[in-house]
Amino acid sequence: MYLTQEQQKILDGEKGEIMAKVMKTLVMYGDAFEAEKMVPVTSKYNHLVTSFGLGVMSPVYDLMQQLIDAGVVSGQQFSVDPRPLDKNVPKNLLQSLVFNKFMYNKQDFYEGQLKSLGLMNEDAFTCACYMDQVGNKPRKGDILSWAESSAVVYANSVLGARCNRNSGIVDIMGSIVGYVPYFGLLTDEGRKASWVIDVQTTKKPEAQLLGSAIGMKVMEDVPFIRGLDKWLGTELDDEACTYLKDFGAATASNGAVGLYHIENLTPEAVEMGKSLIKEGARVYVIDDAELERVKNDYPMIWKNPDAKPKLCFMGCPHMSLQQLKDWTDKVEKGLKDAGNKKVVIPTVFTAPPAVIKEFEKTPYAERLKATGVILSYICPLMYMNNPLCAKMPVITSSNKLRTYTTARYYTDGEILIQITKGGK
Repeated sequence: MYLTQEQQKILDGEKGEIMAKVMKTLVMYGDAFEAEKMVPVTSKYNHLVTSFGLGVMSPVYDLMQQLIDAGVVSGQQFSVDPRPLDKNVPKNLLQSLVFNKFMYNKQDFYEGQLKSLGLMNEDAFTCACYMDQVGNKPRKGDILSWAESSAVVYANSVLGARCNRNSGIVDIMGSIVGYVPYFGLLTDEGRKASWVIDVQTTKKPEAQLLGSAIGMKVMEDVPFIRGLDKWLGTELDDEACTYLKDFGAATASNGAVGLYHIENLTPEAVEMGKSLIKEGARVYVIDDAELERVKNDYPMIWKNPDAKPKLCFMGCPHMSLQQLKDWTDKVEKGLKDAGNKKVVIPTVFTAPPAVIKEFEKTPYAERLKATGVILSYICPLMYMNNPLCAKMPVITSSNKLRTYTTARYYTDGEILIQITKGGK
């Protein structure tokens, strides 16, 4: 790998032993992917994937403390993935004991380390850092050092930034040293599509289901998607961006997609069109039957498939302000149609703290509260990591949560029926 004079000096220890170790780690990482050089990180802010204070993560705390003690803090302020705990989310005494004594017992300590390293603010805990209310939205062409898969795919695809699917800890190292290895999705060639996806559905496809189908088919490759603009339009407005947030998270978790192009909609597809498609690209046709097949093939891992759901999670990734408003309307109407006043299954909507603050300024907040829905800032995945919670029959419309936990997937429409009326 070619290093500039400045980069070589860092590697040689001119900025201290710890900074040299950080640079060496990134060089080794780049060498593993045959990166030809290092390029500067250009985004205003970074985003870290590790937010949770698990007691078993002592190597992470030790590494962080070495960085803090050496004064080698992030060159950027950063946001970080959601907190794992919220007293308002339902849990019994045993579950609480496991959360607080055996799982996230280092949460306060770790958050102190994050603040010392450059946390943006107290509200910067979310997987959807690119939302306007949070304030960490990269510009087109920005080079990032991120690791959170749902944020990486959104930044690459919807915003036109450039970032590889890095691992945790590598994200902050790139931010500290100010450089990342140049390979993969940072390169023009790496951003070309080796798959063409033809969407031929008779109605607007469920975002999470379509993303799941594509992710499982193309895995880590880049897809060029045709026919989706028929349903989303050709403008990246709030509705389209919200759809792509959930769609992209499913492609990234059900597969390993770090970038997708949507014809006539996403920035690079608008600018470059079909020239983004590699010669010999494979074709995958998605129609109504294919989406139904994908959904029916999801494994059923509840001990009792006929169990009554005890909890519903919405918001993985975190919900947007418009989603909270829209779902308030949906839940109210669903309850009215079913003749109920409150949701019949304990239901948690999760959103960024900054989005929740904005939502609470609107009349929708009291209306949602009246339905019995709980609004929280936590990461549902971290909640479900509790082995006692994993045994519960939990439902969700998030394909990311379904993939990583025991939660059972339902479409948005099916979820609405479950929480307002009950039944399957």
